Amino acid sequence: MVSQLKPLPFSSSATSIVRHPLLQTVEGTVQVFTAVHRNFFTNVMVQALRIADQGKAVLIVQFLKGGIHQGANQPMQFGQNLDWIRCDMAHCIHNSEVSASQQQAVKDLWVHTQSVIAKGRYGLVVLDELSLAVNYGLIPTQAVVDFLQQRPPQVDVILTGPDMPEALLTVADQVTEFRRNFLP
Repeated sequence: MVSQLKPLPFSSSATSIVRHPLLQTVEGTVQVFTAVHRNFFTNVMVQALRIADQGKAVLIVQFLKGGIHQGANQPMQFGQNLDWIRCDMAHCIHNSEVSASQQQAVKDLWVHTQSVIAKGRYGLVVLDELSLAVNYGLIPTQAVVDFLQQRPPQVDVILTGPDMPEALLTVADQVTEFRRNFLP
């Protein structure tokens, strides 16, 4: 069997240029992983590790985790394709009672996250417990919606957390709800 490629007919009109589907940029998706409990992050990590292993740059951002004096300027790197950033604060945030310094740490991390994603280096970005950061009033819902709509088109984004705001569910391409079914 012989395969031949046929050239497209030449046209001087720029509006009639047709690109082969494999040469077009694949648009990224927005996925939401939510549950009533907060201990399903392992499932998302498996996906992030698999994507990084395939050669795509991955960024994991944990907005409510602290305690290791990490911050945006000191990301942890796992291999050559996985960067992991936590807030630069002394403790983790466990409820809506957040100190001014914790609020500032989350704000700084949000600004940094938007900046590095706009540069297009990462193919997958995981925004862990984003729903809680929004629900605690640390990141405005509309700022997240705007970010998702203005991100580079090839970037996949995963949002996690319980009680995901409806506005974020609306812009998602896929919503996965983890449930525990207790059988008798």
